[in-house]
Amino acid sequence: MAEVVRDAQQEFWRPPKAEPVALETSAPHSGMVEVCDQCETEFIAGSRYCHRCGAPRPDALASASWTSELKTLLRHLEFHNIEKVIHRVRQYLGLSTAALVSFVVGLVCVICALGIGLVFTVQTTLDWQALQLWRLQWLLGALVAFVAGVLLKRAAS
Repeated sequence: MAEVVRDAQQEFWRPPKAEPVALETSAPHSGMVEVCDQCETEFIAGSRYCHRCGAPRPDALASASWTSELKTLLRHLEFHNIEKVIHRVRQYLGLSTAALVSFVVGLVCVICALGIGLVFTVQTTLDWQALQLWRLQWLLGALVAFVAGVLLKRAAS
């Protein structure tokens, strides 16, 4: 690579030469240029870490704290308790997991078919026909989900 570009003052993968310390301390960094807090070199566009010292970018630290907060929140949801409730419902209804999922999907479709009348208002005959068509589609979806639940139900042992 060096033989291609002759008389180059600096190779592209090396950090730029540092300016005198007096200039760096007197002039604050502008908001447009992101500079590493440790070695004060410019970040490469799109990089998460400094190419010279390896320090993370300040916005990378913010996203890391966001993910840690999300993990803490998910720990408080106690999924093991939710799993116990689902297991009790499965035992009470005598359904397999796939049948329970299709049963819940069918219930959601029925609720949506009933809720369409609350969301949309009928002003003309064409609106009424469209509303009935949507209800029909939701009810057909519920029917398919309930039939799938019946077919996926395991035999009583």
